[in-house]
Amino acid sequence: MQGPTSSNNDKTNQANKRSKTLRGAEWSHYADPQNIIPTLLLTSTVLLLVHFYRSYLRRIPEATNISSGFFRKRSLFGRVTSVGDGDNFRLFHTPGGRFAGWGWMPGRIVPKKRDKLKARTVHVRLAGIDAPELAHFGRPAQPYSDEALSWLRAYILDRRVRAYVYKRDQYDRVVATVYVRRGLFRRDVGLQMLRKGLATVYEAKSGAEFGRFESKYRSAERWAKLWKKGIWAGNRSEFESPREYKTRMGAGG
Repeated sequence: MQGPTSSNNDKTNQANKRSKTLRGAEWSHYADPQNIIPTLLLTSTVLLLVHFYRSYLRRIPEATNISSGFFRKRSLFGRVTSVGDGDNFRLFHTPGGRFAGWGWMPGRIVPKKRDKLKARTVHVRLAGIDAPELAHFGRPAQPYSDEALSWLRAYILDRRVRAYVYKRDQYDRVVATVYVRRGLFRRDVGLQMLRKGLATVYEAKSGAEFGRFESKYRSAERWAKLWKKGIWAGNRSEFESPREYKTRMGAGG
């Protein structure tokens, strides 16, 4: 006849056996290839979608939100919401464009009012060019500064553009080569300004940025000079470039 202690031990052993059996059954369920493969596929798909969203569909509100790894590798696509002067403007980033719902899906509409755009646009500086300076802080405007501003507004305002970004400058603007579609063709905005004589090639001791288009830009400037387009129409001896003007006035940019 078994005593109380022996009976308790038998119950404990049986409970342990059942627990081990259940744990083994649970593990075998997860180790089954029929369960592992779908789980791995689902996890991988979710991770890829998250990476794709963060890389290509996440909206960048301002230039300061662009990481250093983005420059020279990626571009910004969006709508121009304002043009400040002849060589810079503000862009509302719309990643993915119409394919991602911008312009037709609820919640994916570019704001029109200035207060709705505050802290939500990227300030873009056209790479490789320098437009005549507008009147600022008591300084007089340069000749053709209004013409350059008017032309740029007519050319890109409220249009979708793509900006290939190179760096962020000291004013928290991204320096970029910018393209806009005009008719069937995609146009380099800075290059068009040089051809029309509404800007000079950007000249500075350091910090000039052209991407890979410096020779093309300098060629466009030479032809504008030759044909006396825009800023080159006057007396060459009286001409003052935007860089010379800013040096004389002690202004940056």
